[in-house]
Amino acid sequence: MITSAQIRAARALLGIDQRRLAALAEVSVPTIQRMESSAGNVRGWVGSLTKVVDALSRAGVELIAEGAASAPAGRGVRLRASDAEAEGGDVRG
Repeated sequence: MITSAQIRAARALLGIDQRRLAALAEVSVPTIQRMESSAGNVRGWVGSLTKVVDALSRAGVELIAEGAASAPAGRGVRLRASDAEAEGGDVRG
């Protein structure tokens, strides 16, 4: 599964907006907006989700599942639970 935060982060890494991602994935901008506004894992049509994941992959983004190892090539960023989150707090205030 992919999360809304992963989609937003992938766009940021690529330096593209929602409109450009929609064009790359051949889906509508409202589809991207709905995916990015989902809480947690993205919900929606499997076909649309697959198109977005494939488009991000073609653009060079590797989506890493929780606890999975990443390929030993390229640079990137990985989100982990912060110390505050691990203790039950919220780092966003």
